[in-house]
Amino acid sequence: MKVIRLKPGKERSLLRRHPWVFDGAIAKGSADPGETVRVDSHEGQFLAWGACSPESRIRVRAWSFDQATRIDAAFFRSTLQRALALRERLGIASNGVRLVHGESDGLPGLIVDRYGDTLVTQFTACGVERWKDVIADALIELTGCPRLYERSDTSSRELDGLKPATGWLRGDGPTAFELEEHGWRLGLDIAQGHKTGYYLDQRDSRGIFRDHVQRLGCREVLNCFSYTGGFSVAALAGGAGQVTSIDSSGPALAQAAANVALNGFDAGRSTLLDADVNASLRRFLDEGRRFDAIVLDPPKLAPTAAHAERAARAYKDLNRLGLKLLNPGGVLFTFSCSGGIGVELFHKIVASAGIDAGVDGAILQRLGGAPDHPMTLAFPEGEYLKGLVVMRQA
Repeated sequence: MKVIRLKPGKERSLLRRHPWVFDGAIAKGSADPGETVRVDSHEGQFLAWGACSPESRIRVRAWSFDQATRIDAAFFRSTLQRALALRERLGIASNGVRLVHGESDGLPGLIVDRYGDTLVTQFTACGVERWKDVIADALIELTGCPRLYERSDTSSRELDGLKPATGWLRGDGPTAFELEEHGWRLGLDIAQGHKTGYYLDQRDSRGIFRDHVQRLGCREVLNCFSYTGGFSVAALAGGAGQVTSIDSSGPALAQAAANVALNGFDAGRSTLLDADVNASLRRFLDEGRRFDAIVLDPPKLAPTAAHAERAARAYKDLNRLGLKLLNPGGVLFTFSCSGGIGVELFHKIVASAGIDAGVDGAILQRLGGAPDHPMTLAFPEGEYLKGLVVMRQA
């Protein structure tokens, strides 16, 4: 067994059961990609078993902090079993559920989503890549699903020196599905869609948005970075008279139109714009348009803290425009999925946007990922998605 020895004082995060060891914390030792290593303090005290990623700044991702644990097929089966048991207890009323959420489920670099009888996986780190076949077999056995599709095409995989990989790992068949949630249906494609096919982490927020539109009687709704129209369908389900959806992807907007039809809504209540969001918001201001509810759900702008300053300016400008376009009494659902933007910083950005817009607002609710996307006490980085529901007061 190869040993990674840390520099003096660098053992504190592992003693707090944080699963990452950065390259700058290592005094000596290395291993092959994905190889299991023993991580010791500078004094030789056992700290963790982990997987080595020799090309990544996150040099080791911990599997276990128990010295007696064996990292073998049985370990992965039992860890997957524990993750699946948690989802069973959550009782999520949807056929689209996240079954494994990386570090938060003790399996760094592994994402597993279930759509009906099909599993979709992302292997984004060397450790889970090395154990891919073992993990795939265990997932098929434990879930009873006959098919498993791989979507390992994220940028984070490249940071571990891994090439993109997509396609069927077990079984085969069509890749188009219908997601069911909150009483409506959303078409998706696991081979072509974002992430593993859809944004399951926003499931609860879509339901909350529907409730706000209905309760407040919102008539004019704007959905920015709309993708395939999940929040748009939610607004229509809440009784919105007109929903404008903006995205820069033609195929995504085509699916959004299909989703409106799939749920039996009048296409005349839905306007789809293939356009730049910021330019569109400025044009709406010039035209004097106003909205009763607005969703701002942009793509990741700050993957790490190093990108935070630049991203903060972009988030601020976006929210400034959104707040100016709201009618008094209207609600803004604003989100950041950037890991480099923390909850407090995001609040400050939106507050600063309100000052620049000359708008006062009340925060009605804080939002985050759905419960099948948990974060643990020891791994706060798991809280990548954060949102605010802001009601414009003036």
